[in-house]
Amino acid sequence: MSWPSVVASLARGILRSARRIPLLLVIVVAVSVGLGGGVAYGYFTASGAGAGAADIGTMQTVSVVTAGAPAGPLLPGGPAGDLVFDVSNPNNYPVSLVAVALSAGGTASFDPGHSGCGTTDGEPVITVTVPAGDLPVSIPANATVPVDLAAAVTMDVAATGDCQGATINVPITITVHTS
Repeated sequence: MSWPSVVASLARGILRSARRIPLLLVIVVAVSVGLGGGVAYGYFTASGAGAGAADIGTMQTVSVVTAGAPAGPLLPGGPAGDLVFDVSNPNNYPVSLVAVALSAGGTASFDPGHSGCGTTDGEPVITVTVPAGDLPVSIPANATVPVDLAAAVTMDVAATGDCQGATINVPITITVHTS
């Protein structure tokens, strides 16, 4: 083969290859766009579900550290008085005081000078009723908080004269939930 024929043959091959490159480029771009669009569609329309759990450990006992007591004098059948007590939360997380009630079977106790305090109608001398809106009370982590429940303690209308001037301790049970 002569030199001019080699050059001519080489030129024809280059021209044929040059025509194939745009076609190959178009095919590669089309496949890439198709795959990329599919991935994008999957990313924006995919959904999933699962479950998770956490453990906060065992709740330590939240307690009443000072006995419940009326904030001021009570009168038989008179207006209700505030119930005042302190709550201690030894946990590393806050809790909410959600209920306060007279302890089951509990009766108010009176100072030694008023041990004869009672009623003539057989009803308890003291009742506890927490007004709506007083609860819940937030108790911060590792804190002791004073609680004052407005108008929550009443004295029975049939309380005897022996109750006059008595210091009253009200046995209460509290209910707390994690905040």
